[in-house]
Amino acid sequence: MSLLKSAATVGGLTLVSRLLGFLRDQLIAFTLGTGPVAEAFFVAQRFPNLFRALFAEGAFNSAFVPQFARRIEGEGQSAAHKFAMEIFSALLAWLLVFTALSMIAMPWLIYVIAPGFSEKAQKLQLTIDLTRICFPYLLFMSLTALQSGVLNSLNRFTAAAAAPILLNLVMIGSNILAWALGTGNSAATGYIFAWGVSLAGVAQFLLLAIACKRAGMPLFPKWPTFSPDVKKVLALSVPGIISGGIMQINLLIATVIATSLDRAVAYLYYADRLYQLPLGVIGVAIGVVLLPDLSRKLRAGDNQAALNSQNRALELSLFLTIPAAVALMAIPAPILHTVFEHGAFSASDTLAVAPAVLAFAAGLPAFAMTKVFQPGFYAREDTKTPMRFAIISVVINIVASLLLSRWYGHVGIAMATSLAAWANAILLAISLKRRGHYKMDDRLKARLPRILVAGLLMGLLLLLGLWLLAENFTATASFISSLWGLVILVLGGIVGYFALAHVSGAMTLAEMRAAVKR
Repeated sequence: MSLLKSAATVGGLTLVSRLLGFLRDQLIAFTLGTGPVAEAFFVAQRFPNLFRALFAEGAFNSAFVPQFARRIEGEGQSAAHKFAMEIFSALLAWLLVFTALSMIAMPWLIYVIAPGFSEKAQKLQLTIDLTRICFPYLLFMSLTALQSGVLNSLNRFTAAAAAPILLNLVMIGSNILAWALGTGNSAATGYIFAWGVSLAGVAQFLLLAIACKRAGMPLFPKWPTFSPDVKKVLALSVPGIISGGIMQINLLIATVIATSLDRAVAYLYYADRLYQLPLGVIGVAIGVVLLPDLSRKLRAGDNQAALNSQNRALELSLFLTIPAAVALMAIPAPILHTVFEHGAFSASDTLAVAPAVLAFAAGLPAFAMTKVFQPGFYAREDTKTPMRFAIISVVINIVASLLLSRWYGHVGIAMATSLAAWANAILLAISLKRRGHYKMDDRLKARLPRILVAGLLMGLLLLLGLWLLAENFTATASFISSLWGLVILVLGGIVGYFALAHVSGAMTLAEMRAAVKR
């Protein structure tokens, strides 16, 4: 399976997941809006998601996958399986200890991540309770991340990409249960949602456990040992914890600062959900398949093939993320009005969230570029360089958030997140180029300006369409009218962009079809 076809598989399943996630967030917005229960729940799920990204996705995608891929390539599946079992057992032991200690220390941890809640005792206690319920999600999802690394290295991307669908289905079910019980916008609904998060973690773990068994790589715990292989992965994981989880770290920083601003946590959550859709479908999908692909090609000594893979991955990610970013900057209010503005989510909430969406969208190409550049280091077992750049990015984010939030409130926090993302992406690109590990080829040099022009022209088309369809997004317009208007805008933007891209030579439709089929 080719890199682009694999990315298409992951991206397609991720798209299904994100669309269901949209429905999930619609239901949450309808039920909880942007009130105190919503903010408590958003902080509660943010905490375990942070550590999942740090300890599992960041650490093991950067350290485990290249090591595992090397053993498959050089020593065979049996040796690779033994190695995976050792890492699985060590990770499980660490997670059990960490989860137990965190549950005990939760009141103090919440003071750190949500200092703005300390003046509201009821809201603070609810956040503590919900976080404790959500926290086992960390354990199961960290193990799931390791399972995904095993499956992805075996070129089995389907199960790992489909697993997040279960989270959204469980959370949709939690919403239905809350409606059936009539709990409404209350603390009881928050508890139902929190239990749903943990249940979703269990469901995803079991799905991938079955997939690993079918792939001939069943993972089950044994007494953990610190063999030289385990120690090497741990050593490589420490920098990867920071660099691989940079997005979650920056989002946590945003959450910490936002807790001191009224409703800012909820505003940023809903804005984040919009730009995460294209990022997950495009950037993350390409990043997932690129790391094992680069690891195999570098292991085989085919540096030119590895370079070509990175250029094509960057080309495709920018071809898709640039128009997505432009669209989110051009029409954030109509999207929010149609998707979220129902029930407890008001028109004033839409007006507050829209500029944050615009600010996040400005960093979307940078986030996608990071997903392409980081594997260039990880595949060469260099996790320290991305870590250094990630630390710089975090510092930029903290300083910029504190400064910009004074003038622009929660929008300033979103602006800082995008600024930090661009700093990280640029530093990664410069470092790879200086080492001779990456060079933009002639094809990408020629096509990038055309992609930018096509994206900007699409943005103008969207603004023109919004002017023509303004009546569809008024306060008095029905949901069907708004949905129909949004569908016309989105489809018109897609058709317009691909037509412009085809005419300009940015990428022809035939090339897109051929890339997916290869």
